[in-house]
Amino acid sequence: MGTVVEVLSGDTLMILPSGETYDDESKLKKVSLASIRAPRAGNERTGKPDEPYAAECKDRLRVLTVGKVARVNIHYEKDIPMGPNGTEKRQFGTISVGKRSDVGETLITEGLANTQRHRDDDEKSIRYDELVVAESVAKAANKGINSDKEYKKKTTNDLSDPKKAKTYAGSLQRAGQTKAIVDYVFNGSRVKLFVPSENCFVMFALGNIRCPQPSPNQAAINRGQARPAEPFGDASKRHSRMTVQQRQVEIVCTGVTQGGVMTGDLFVGQGAQRRNYCAELVASGLATVDQRKIDYGEAPQVLIAAQTAAQGNKLGIWSIKQVVKEQPKTKSYSKAEEQLLDIQISEIRSGNHFFYRTVGNESASVIDDGMKIFTEQNGTKGAPCEIKVGKLVAALFNDGSSNSWYRAKVLEKGENGKVKVLFVDHGNAATVALATHLRPLDVTLGTDQIPAVAKEAVLALTKVRPLEEDDGIDAARMFQGTAWGKDLKARVHGESEGQVVVTVYDGDVDSPSINEKLTKAGLARVPNRSEMYAALDRMANSDSIAKLMKDLKKAQEKARSTRQGMWIYGEIPEEDED
Repeated sequence: MGTVVEVLSGDTLMILPSGETYDDESKLKKVSLASIRAPRAGNERTGKPDEPYAAECKDRLRVLTVGKVARVNIHYEKDIPMGPNGTEKRQFGTISVGKRSDVGETLITEGLANTQRHRDDDEKSIRYDELVVAESVAKAANKGINSDKEYKKKTTNDLSDPKKAKTYAGSLQRAGQTKAIVDYVFNGSRVKLFVPSENCFVMFALGNIRCPQPSPNQAAINRGQARPAEPFGDASKRHSRMTVQQRQVEIVCTGVTQGGVMTGDLFVGQGAQRRNYCAELVASGLATVDQRKIDYGEAPQVLIAAQTAAQGNKLGIWSIKQVVKEQPKTKSYSKAEEQLLDIQISEIRSGNHFFYRTVGNESASVIDDGMKIFTEQNGTKGAPCEIKVGKLVAALFNDGSSNSWYRAKVLEKGENGKVKVLFVDHGNAATVALATHLRPLDVTLGTDQIPAVAKEAVLALTKVRPLEEDDGIDAARMFQGTAWGKDLKARVHGESEGQVVVTVYDGDVDSPSINEKLTKAGLARVPNRSEMYAALDRMANSDSIAKLMKDLKKAQEKARSTRQGMWIYGEIPEEDED
């Protein structure tokens, strides 16, 4: 007796013997149907196709046996060749499930398998005669592999390719609850599914939770891509193999990652036995709720409650001492009275990082006039100059009309006589030649005498993607199109790590801010909850930033629901989260 865990082919199964605990893969027994020959599956790597009805035979055996208690009567053993390196001793027997005394006979009767031809001295099934009769009946009925009709293999769409997955994502999301069959389990929360209604295979990951990494398989080791196993990773995978492997489930797709993996909820069982599999894994201590989802207030309460219960009972993952990872320090904001300034953007570094000049700043006109005089007096030839990181020098720059000297701070000394500098009154950086584009600056023009005019700033509570990504470029372009060359209003909330934290308006302060517009377009997103409240706590007057937080969350939800920008596939990939 035992429980069928997996069907490997049309005539071979993996069975967990009754009374055994599934705490290791070695506990499973591989058993083949005695005196049965099922159509052989092909090999994609070598280009060998499936034999006719191979897929149908395997699926029928899955329906008949997986997850059910089977009676196994072993008749003989054989050494089966397993590639060039050896053989495997395999048991062959009759498997009975429920009222079916021999599932092999059922396959033959339905025209999905044949009786294995034996020599006179070969060991065979004790029901061999019945199997021969069943095959005769199937041949007479012209069923399946015994049919004269040409076999037409059913074609299915394999959406494991990210581009294809993203194309079909919208259809699966609109479908709501969808029946699917778990084809393969990669780890506790990641599986490959077959969706009959869409006739496709998809990669699927349970949303809102994370399962620990299981032990790598031999293929991953051979490719050098093996990731170290984490505690309870194998237990989590075994639980999923035992519970959902090759079972019919229901899924609700909520998104798709950049890697083409569908995400959402998965339900197992039917009727009163129907249950949320995410909650089951978390309640068993075999998965944790994604901390980012908790921080954003997006994690379902049922999962948080299940995790709290598992922690209290010290189940699974929570039975071992948790290693607390050192968290990155939350950006600190200096307390300051809020100010409302008129500004102009002088340099844009990304969709939320820029330099600005305050309109009417007297220092701007003083330094602009001073550097014009400096250029007239010294010409535009370079001069010997001491170069140290952080030192203020004069650097030559062409503003489009002529070369002029500007104040610049040395950022780094490069190779081949090159130096990277930051023009402190405008915010742009450049790499210039030491010999021809630098010279000492008069002490009367130092920043201790005339403060730097350009202020480095970031949009408050607004995160964007880097410029290396399309959404990052689109955010910078939208920011430029909205703000460049205009007189803007800026509400200064304080400073964080040397950067001024602002809300910027291209109209009056009662209109939607640029922070909000970028977020509504899906080109920016709000930080997690802990970062937002840390910002509020450090503000002398938090009323305006609290309102901003509310407006940004509303704008983000609008972008998410309408699939704007980075939300086009419904989910932000893990690597984009800080």
